[in-house]
Amino acid sequence: MKDNKQIKLKLPLSKEGAALLRAGDTVLLTGVVYAARDAAHKRMTELINEAESKGSDPAGGLPFPVQGAAVYYMGPSPAPPGKVIGSAGPTTSGRMDKYTPKLLDMGLTVMIGKGRRSDAVNEAIVRNGCVYLAAVGGAGALLAKCIKSSELIAYEDLGAEAVRRLYVEDFPAIVVTDSRGECLYDR
Repeated sequence: MKDNKQIKLKLPLSKEGAALLRAGDTVLLTGVVYAARDAAHKRMTELINEAESKGSDPAGGLPFPVQGAAVYYMGPSPAPPGKVIGSAGPTTSGRMDKYTPKLLDMGLTVMIGKGRRSDAVNEAIVRNGCVYLAAVGGAGALLAKCIKSSELIAYEDLGAEAVRRLYVEDFPAIVVTDSRGECLYDR
């Protein structure tokens, strides 16, 4: 692990940028991140499947441009007075695994969460040259300090699972699975 480094990354992240990252590297993210959890992923996948069955553009009905995007598996707590967002810690990524390969195939580049991913997700990461990052669970109040703006953009009826557009500065994460398929959890 002595060869791992800390890297400042601007989002959105290109596939070429993702290829430079190695499992174990720490990153500080700056740019737009979309917060979405299981219920939002289920709804997006239903829209994609419906569009594909009609021969339409599957990305057309999604609440954000998937190409090059970063998704944070997070459900925030309500913002206290004077704050942009409440606690903003990661949720277990495995809950999104059945929806993730399709989004990666559509161009999603970065996922942020916690915990192991399924073989199908790991295969899609390699196939598409993406990365999976971990944010530290239990540090939601500290992570919230890196979120400079939060805007609800879709699925308001889902409450904490609605899709949000976040702008983050120096948001810390660790590369868990890199674009070659090396997984930090396997070390």
